[in-house]
Amino acid sequence: MQGTLVHPPAILKLIAHEIRWTLLSHLAQSDYRVQELVEKVQLPQNLVSYHLRQLRSGHLITERRSSADERSIYYSLDLAQLLSLYLSVADDLHPAMRGLVPPDVAVAWDLPKPPLRVLFLCTENRARSQMAEALLRDLSHGSVEVESAGSAPGERVHPLAIQVMQEAGIDISHANPKHLDRFREQQFDAIVTLCDRAREVCPTFPGDPERIHWSMQDPALVQGSEEFRLQAFQETMEQLTARLRFLLPLLERANKDGRRFRV
Repeated sequence: MQGTLVHPPAILKLIAHEIRWTLLSHLAQSDYRVQELVEKVQLPQNLVSYHLRQLRSGHLITERRSSADERSIYYSLDLAQLLSLYLSVADDLHPAMRGLVPPDVAVAWDLPKPPLRVLFLCTENRARSQMAEALLRDLSHGSVEVESAGSAPGERVHPLAIQVMQEAGIDISHANPKHLDRFREQQFDAIVTLCDRAREVCPTFPGDPERIHWSMQDPALVQGSEEFRLQAFQETMEQLTARLRFLLPLLERANKDGRRFRV
């Protein structure tokens, strides 16, 4: 309307701040503790913490106490929520913007041959990393070479992990936990740690592969009824699927640019 000022959506004002945008840029690559973000942005911790609180109040990031050191907090960017808000803003601006495609829609990924190699690590290699391995193999239609391992592998894959994956149409009943030492001398393009403890003991790998950390609760540690425990595994699968769908475009971009994979 002529003569009426239209205020920009709150999400744009929230992410347009230089410090908050920088923090989001780092968290788009990996989960980090506040001390690590302070080192990356080279700003006082109280200032970084203030802007992290602003982003959390805007429901763009979540926090989770580290399972390796309960004095530390890991911050994670909710990419799905950010995408949803971004698309909502675009739709408000002009209806033609509705054509943007979110990453949960099946696409044919243009991934390299020979394939990029990704290794998922957690502690016991019984749930999170096994699920992530199978999910990425399925989502990429086999065009990414995926492995998983643990720093202290258990005896067998958790039966509830097998169940929720089976319900999603993916069979991991024949998978076995493996020690990360089995892969110590192999080349990978990315190492993704899914456990805070595994991140602390993750060794170096040949070729300096990209390191990514996703701080996730171990569903195998959830106590309660069978239904409650099953729900924990289902939520883990959903979280992994969402994160993997945002990882695939990065793999594709590296292929198109003809360069080494970097997030």
